Amino acid sequence: MGEHAQAIGRSRGGRTSKIHALTDHLGRPIGFELTAGQHGDAPVALALLAPWPSARLCIADAAYDSNGIRSFLLARGTVPVIPNNPTRKQHHPFDRSAYRKRNLIERAFCRLKDFRRIATRDDRRADVFLSAV
Repeated sequence: MGEHAQAIGRSRGGRTSKIHALTDHLGRPIGFELTAGQHGDAPVALALLAPWPSARLCIADAAYDSNGIRSFLLARGTVPVIPNNPTRKQHHPFDRSAYRKRNLIERAFCRLKDFRRIATRDDRRADVFLSAV
């Protein structure tokens, strides 16, 4: 039951956790994954998306820009709306007007972080923290 098992990691800001969320087209959260703060975003995306049915669009930020995620989404018939990571050598086009809808996930996180218990991660155990989320 170490820190890694409880999704607590070290980053520049100290001991942190990351909440990865999936929302529907109205911005309602439907899926969550919890990782340690220093872990990347892209490796978690496939585990978060796989159990859910495919959608017309998948809007994500540049942290989720990887060939694996793009090919997974295209194989499901989902159009990836992901801006290119600045370090990417081969750029992929994306719909900037559709990307504006990403504010739905940002607003969902704002509502979630209104709860102090979630914003400060007072819970030591990951399962208790996820139940609060």
